[in-house]
Amino acid sequence: MVRLIRESFEVVEPQIDDVAKFFYGMLFSLSPATRELFAVNMEVQRSRLLRALVHVIQMVDKPDELLPFLHQLGRDHRKFGVVADHYEAVGTALLASIKKHAGDAWNDTVERAWAEAYTVMASAMTEAAAADDGPAWYTGEIIHHERLSWDVAVIRVQTDHPVPYLPGQYVSVEVPQRPRLWRYLTPANAPAEDGIMEFHVRSVEGGWVSRALVGHARIGDQWRIGSPMGRMTVDRETSPDVLMIAGGTGVAPMRAIVDELAQYGENPRVQLFYGGRTREDLYDLENLQRIAMHNPWLTITPVLEDDPNITGVEHGTLPEVVTRFGAWQDWDVLVSGSPGMLRATVSQMLVAGTPLDRIRYDPFTLD
Repeated sequence: MVRLIRESFEVVEPQIDDVAKFFYGMLFSLSPATRELFAVNMEVQRSRLLRALVHVIQMVDKPDELLPFLHQLGRDHRKFGVVADHYEAVGTALLASIKKHAGDAWNDTVERAWAEAYTVMASAMTEAAAADDGPAWYTGEIIHHERLSWDVAVIRVQTDHPVPYLPGQYVSVEVPQRPRLWRYLTPANAPAEDGIMEFHVRSVEGGWVSRALVGHARIGDQWRIGSPMGRMTVDRETSPDVLMIAGGTGVAPMRAIVDELAQYGENPRVQLFYGGRTREDLYDLENLQRIAMHNPWLTITPVLEDDPNITGVEHGTLPEVVTRFGAWQDWDVLVSGSPGMLRATVSQMLVAGTPLDRIRYDPFTLD
């Protein structure tokens, strides 16, 4: 089944944008009510579908990783109002779209493989959603909005009930400036008893929600926050030493994990490479360095790509600098940043000899 799915997906992947467009067109035709679950602009949602599909294909032979991801996805989809009956239409639309674009690579055997895989996926998602007795979303209010630069803002949200996330996980948010256009954001602080969550938001080119949040979010705005997702977490009692690699606002999950670990005296060693093109991109460097001064288990290494005259930092791209220090075979590796940075870093680390099963990153952290 795994081989058939991957081989047919290799044929489809070059046409992946068309696959997504056909899928949603078919879904809305089969189940017109599902159209109301999404924003008018479908570009972000199509992109998110593709990332989910690619992520599932990558993990289809790793059930220990795939099932927790599907469980999180099922719980998260409760915020849309998705019910069990919708999954049948989704499955029909998905298989029809893959079949249309797979051409001669599609046959009855391949169809059975995709149908079996989708049945497993849908069952895992619906079971997790049904078993979740928490709210479909949490409500929060902006209590702080600080614009650090033209494209970066720090936003603090006070929730009505604490969101049960682990440090390093991300959540989806819906904001009043962009109704029904959910965006994934990662809290930059460990869970707090007062329910306050801090978010670092960079205005992304073409990012409808991120631009609205940086430029137009206001104190008093009401947010809806979905269920936590992601696997970039650290268990301080069982984890080996941890290598963190963060680009720009990708430092948020690392900050949350460090925030949590700093409450304890003994922890695994943590080495954080924090990179950007210019010194301005390292907006949280001073805060991290202050934490490191009081916690000998934490080492911060700033990395700059385009500021050769700055001293006290490593120069080069993050992948170049990290692999310059070794292959990190015995460390758990967490990577967070733009999609391009993720691809380059993971690729170069694999070439350097880092085992793939030691590297963790999340697929949905950027619109």
